[in-house]
Amino acid sequence: MKTATIDQFGFLVHDAARLLRKSFEARVQEQGLSSAQWRLLVRAVREENATQARLAELLEIEPISVSRLIDRMEQGGWVKRCAHESDRRTNRIIPTEKSMAAYSTIKAVAADVFEMAMTGLDDDHRQTLVSALTIVVENLSSDEPQAAADAAEFQAS
Repeated sequence: MKTATIDQFGFLVHDAARLLRKSFEARVQEQGLSSAQWRLLVRAVREENATQARLAELLEIEPISVSRLIDRMEQGGWVKRCAHESDRRTNRIIPTEKSMAAYSTIKAVAADVFEMAMTGLDDDHRQTLVSALTIVVENLSSDEPQAAADAAEFQAS
């Protein structure tokens, strides 16, 4: 790989992620969720009965911050805490019907944003891009099995 291409890679991946996030957040504001809240909502729906500790790990934020975030989301009717069956010190986070409806909307918005981002790429280029990014994620996720599983799931969809 040419040095210029290597030098551009990190900036391009960062800028693409930033611009995707910015476009997505602008479109989901009407749901009444902050960036942190919609990220937690998506993880809570996808993880099914995740603990607060697991959500903190996935979101890469401190457990106390997740606890406060869940407090606000619980007050808003987005999630509910349920005692863990085998560990009474642990709560599982359950998305409500309100969250499930918002999740459907969020997925549709994400699809629109991804479609906009890939305008001008034919199907082969789109598949190549997704395949290449999946490999990058897998290469860098040897100690993060969830990131590798997420990449594989995205590749399959």
